[in-house]
Amino acid sequence: MEHVTFIDLGLTDYKQAWDYQEKLFDGIVAIKIANRTAAPDEQKPTSNYLIFCEHPHVYTLGNSGKAEHLLVNERQLQEKNATYYKINRGGDITYHGPGQIVGYPILDLDHFFTDIHKYLRFLEEMVILTLAEYGIEAGRSAGETGVWLDAGTPRARKICAMGIRASRWVTMHGFALNVNTDLNYFGNIVPCGITDKAVTSMDKELGRKVEEEEVKLKLKKHFAALFNCSIV
Repeated sequence: MEHVTFIDLGLTDYKQAWDYQEKLFDGIVAIKIANRTAAPDEQKPTSNYLIFCEHPHVYTLGNSGKAEHLLVNERQLQEKNATYYKINRGGDITYHGPGQIVGYPILDLDHFFTDIHKYLRFLEEMVILTLAEYGIEAGRSAGETGVWLDAGTPRARKICAMGIRASRWVTMHGFALNVNTDLNYFGNIVPCGITDKAVTSMDKELGRKVEEEEVKLKLKKHFAALFNCSIV
């Protein structure tokens, strides 16, 4: 059984967390490249990580996103105490902020399975199973990554966004689950480039604040079961 090292960074500046991800990611990739030409007795093992954190207000734009999906200018960003980054994950623009659990699995998928589609579905399933424990019935929306409520209906709303990067079967970036999130900040963007669907959060759906540490435990439990790993 594979081991995955869990790291909770708490409230962390987006750029600091991104740099930390890059450091771990680059280290794993470097080992894999070196192993290709190393003798069998010189092969080095690669590690796996699951990072949880929370960010101050920030908007991030993925590789396939459009800058015009940010609906505020630099001055307005400052007024909202928010920052903006163009980053190297898939997907369009999204928002991170307090009350949101952000997860960054940095995995060597050669330890698990080499299938990005399956990887994304497992991350979605982890969130779906977690929400079910709170009585929130969630699922997938055809052709759209992430976790949704009432998908395929006029009431469809997104509760968890996803966007990843992978190279040499090593992953980074990940998911953002709205727990006790100020949804007003989504009004400053076209979330994930989707104009006709809303966003929601666990506290909005349940009508009460949700204990975030409890949600983290449930996410970790389902992650370990889905990926058949131990989290240490």
